[in-house]
Amino acid sequence: MMIPHIDIATRVYNHKWKIDPIVRSLIDTDFYKLLMCQSVFRNRPDVDVTFSLINRSKSIRLAEVIDEGELREQLDHVRSLSLARGESTWMRGNTFYGKRQMFRPDFMEFLENLRLPEYQLERRDGQYELTFHGRWPEVMLWEIPALAIIMELRSRAVLKDMGRFELQVLYARAMTRLWEKIEHLRKLGPDLRIADFGTRRRHSFLWQDWCVQAMIEGLGDCFTGTSNCLIAMRRDIEAIGTNAHELPMVYAALAGDDAELRQAPYRVLADWQEEHDGNLRIILPDTYGTPGFLDNAPDWLARWTGIRVDSGDPVEMAEYAIRWWQSRGEDPQGKLVIFSDGLDERTIAALFSRFHGRVKVSFGWGTLLTNDFRGFVPGDGLAPFSLVCKAVAANGHPTVKLSDNPEKATGPADMIAHYRRVFGAAEGPRFDVVV
Repeated sequence: MMIPHIDIATRVYNHKWKIDPIVRSLIDTDFYKLLMCQSVFRNRPDVDVTFSLINRSKSIRLAEVIDEGELREQLDHVRSLSLARGESTWMRGNTFYGKRQMFRPDFMEFLENLRLPEYQLERRDGQYELTFHGRWPEVMLWEIPALAIIMELRSRAVLKDMGRFELQVLYARAMTRLWEKIEHLRKLGPDLRIADFGTRRRHSFLWQDWCVQAMIEGLGDCFTGTSNCLIAMRRDIEAIGTNAHELPMVYAALAGDDAELRQAPYRVLADWQEEHDGNLRIILPDTYGTPGFLDNAPDWLARWTGIRVDSGDPVEMAEYAIRWWQSRGEDPQGKLVIFSDGLDERTIAALFSRFHGRVKVSFGWGTLLTNDFRGFVPGDGLAPFSLVCKAVAANGHPTVKLSDNPEKATGPADMIAHYRRVFGAAEGPRFDVVV
């Protein structure tokens, strides 16, 4: 598909004169969201879930930066979207992870008729309280567009007083910075495997699309694809992603007692295994602490393809996974380790150097790929910040995430303490959550 070249600076300059929808497609979302949505649609379709926006960077007072009317306009626009015919054809007919018809006909029919449910928006203490409530397969698809809208509206607010030439220079500097990162990564050689995971905290859709094009040209076959389905479709590249913390968080909240609670993370993956094989069988172990998860995991999980390291000390967690595979009679050299937490080019290079040849190393590069404008404007107003949209309740029960980094823990304090006891997860060292 031929896509016309877009002058990003001119488009940004024009934002101040007319409304420009940020999210224009239901598949402007991460691939793992659609995979998880199908799993939920099959296994837990009637669960009621509440999602809530959580700004971990309290110093950024979003309600004082972003106009409420603009935010409502953007959210309302998303509610008007439906799956376009070409998008449906792509999902129904494309090959994902080597599998045709990844998405079942009954799920596609559901998605083709879907309109996102209502939202609730309030202002409190300089922040927006944005919540979504409804049936899990419907409401879960709000997460990515909500985050993308907030992030881009913040960018627009910072850029709105800049002139054309100032914007041209800003984007030229950002392009140069990214290209320097790509040149740094090239030195790692042909075994590097890296994908774009930057949808949720991107500077903008146009910028994410530019970053993907730069990665395609600069890294060639080392660039394995993007998590963003719309960009994957338009650029004819692989859509990348498996599953996220949302699944074990909700399954755990639905547990009837502590015994069920301990088994909830494994029940999630048992359901997943019924649907997927190969490179989609990637363990995300850190929802309630990686060491405890692996120590108590059933043997069949050791035979899965690999693991994603998304919090804590990445070296420590990857080394723990290697020892775990060895203890279960598996060869780590045949296993895939995907690093995806707060990566930049130097972190990627260090992790690649340490683990290359010991495991199959891959990287999901997120915020510092698609939103690195640090130091480019006064007061560093474009620096990325930590914004999440999490499932906070399921059928009226609060959800909990512990993580390998206590700074990422979510849920009521008493429930966090209870979960730590049940899962035997000690509160480990804290790491700054930059992105």
